[in-house]
Amino acid sequence: MSFGSPFMFLLLLVVPLVVGLYVLAGRQRMRYAVRYTNVDVLASVAPGRPWWRLLPSMLFLLALTTLCVAAARPRVHTLVPSDRATIILVLDVSGSMQANDVKPSRLAAAQQAIHVFLDRVPKRVRVGLILFAGVPQQATPPTTDHALVAQAVDDADVFQGGFGGTAIGDALAAAVKVGLASAGIQGSRGLAAYHPAAARRSGSTLVTILFLSDGHQNRGNLQPLEGAALAKKAGIPVFTVALGTLGGRITNFNFGGGGYTGTFFGGGPGLRQALAPDPRTLHAVATETGGRFYPARSAGAVQAAYAKLGSSLGRVPGRAEVTVDFAAAAAGLLLVAGILGALWAPKLP
Repeated sequence: MSFGSPFMFLLLLVVPLVVGLYVLAGRQRMRYAVRYTNVDVLASVAPGRPWWRLLPSMLFLLALTTLCVAAARPRVHTLVPSDRATIILVLDVSGSMQANDVKPSRLAAAQQAIHVFLDRVPKRVRVGLILFAGVPQQATPPTTDHALVAQAVDDADVFQGGFGGTAIGDALAAAVKVGLASAGIQGSRGLAAYHPAAARRSGSTLVTILFLSDGHQNRGNLQPLEGAALAKKAGIPVFTVALGTLGGRITNFNFGGGGYTGTFFGGGPGLRQALAPDPRTLHAVATETGGRFYPARSAGAVQAAYAKLGSSLGRVPGRAEVTVDFAAAAAGLLLVAGILGALWAPKLP
């Protein structure tokens, strides 16, 4: 803990002064009692004060001390929001996101979790959204208008041209490009070539990628670890979420835009792989880039992951002033001291 105005600790000198005045007042009362002619009668009607009668005075002194500490503007070391932070949300919208092993569906559970994230992330942090299936598409640029991002999340739908594939590597590359552009950094020879200085600057601007997918890579130009290498070179950590279970199936889907309605239970090996998450690859992506991996086999698990990330991403180590907390504590102590003093005060017959 540190203090913005440490010289205000001189106010603590008031505490021993108050204690001295209290002791002096007690001695004055004793002198008056000695002048009483019948000491035996006085002792019978005025027995010694029990220790708990001193509790209001002790609470008052503690409140006074707490106020003096508040005046010194205490600060604690914690994570504070950064005005320069950018978070790129990457959401898989391939056909497998229709699977209902995560209720009510994988996509609906992911959308609800992103809303939790947007509610917790600092308001001044820029958030962008990329949707991907076989190819990535930017749904919103990085912006502090989180309501715009939330609306784009609600409008997201699964790719209707069949499963469309899952291009994890290309989606990572697109997220890196958007994040660097938001930070004002561009590569010299396209996406695959960044200067080391740009990577250091990218790290200083707190660009982060939050990536959710429910399947294996089966489309795209770049492999997942190739996309992760781009993020690592740019100094961008990738936090990954693997959504779904091995028992996923799809009901009432639209295949190929032809309006066919049916159920996929994962009959063939290719289809089972398309519906199964790939936690090993996503874990490797997070490890390679310095992020963190979260498995999510239920709607509650994905919401918990996004809630935790919303409370931590977009923040940097710093100091937060807690003057108000100390002042509130002092007010509470004074209130309790006043109530106890009123209850235990001598009452006239």
